[in-house]
Amino acid sequence: MYEKRFYRELFKGENLKFFNICVYETDLSIGVCEDSLGFENNCSTENNNNTENGPIIKNIRSAESSSNENSNQNNNESNNENNNSSGKGFGNVGYGSISSIENTVVFRSALRAVRRYRQQIQDYIKIHPEFLTSLVPITPKPRAAFIVQKMCEAAKKADVGPMAAVAGAIAELTGYELLKYSKEVVIENGGDIFIKTDSVRKIGIYAGNSPLSQKLALKIQPEQTPAGVCTSSGTVGHSLSFGKADAVVIAARDAFLADAVATSTANKVKTPRDIEFALNYASTIDGVFGAVIIIEDKIGAWGEIELTKF
Repeated sequence: MYEKRFYRELFKGENLKFFNICVYETDLSIGVCEDSLGFENNCSTENNNNTENGPIIKNIRSAESSSNENSNQNNNESNNENNNSSGKGFGNVGYGSISSIENTVVFRSALRAVRRYRQQIQDYIKIHPEFLTSLVPITPKPRAAFIVQKMCEAAKKADVGPMAAVAGAIAELTGYELLKYSKEVVIENGGDIFIKTDSVRKIGIYAGNSPLSQKLALKIQPEQTPAGVCTSSGTVGHSLSFGKADAVVIAARDAFLADAVATSTANKVKTPRDIEFALNYASTIDGVFGAVIIIEDKIGAWGEIELTKF
């Protein structure tokens, strides 16, 4: 069942337009350059160099919006899709009429990509149900789809089940499809982000009831992208976590890895005393370039990242 993600009303981007794609439980917010949608072109080099007034993407996970896709025990990708959702993509009315967005090449390409990658995962689970339920890494079968293989690869690095990477996986592969039409792409999938940008972006951190929630943001530099910036929490949302962190944010070279490592790192944080241990763990994984951990009123950070005000 589709649940509106109200936090997306906070998304901003002076040179981006956002629209939503919803295919059953997979619900993406997508930001692309305006000219790729046929709107006025504000994606010029001049605008991209303006980092002080640059767009802000707020990565907020809330109880009603946290994606079940990030849970190892999530059965959303393998259900019979016999629910109340239409399964159709839709546009955000705030950025033009629904019909005008649905008629763009970008929208249709995104919708096709989401449907294709969901189907590939579902088809694999039908034959190999352990892919859905395993909480430990598994080896993909020969000739498995690319998305399945790469989810298994990320899960192996993070020592978790492959479905821990599913939200980041769909966000990233859909993002690469859209980079054919837009030189900048931001895709948010229940708090897990794929980003390719030519300007500095800020990604705010929502940390539940922590007093640090919505106080800090990560600055992502253009040269660090394409990248994945993914969040896991033991106190917010319905995703499976064995930890108690209010927010664990991982920045990595791809969203598959960022998603899986966010889950595994969050599993290790049960008290504030675990912050240093968990950061050290995340720092050892090849491809991860930053981590932030918030639990209660304590925070720890590591890597090639800059924290700034929200």
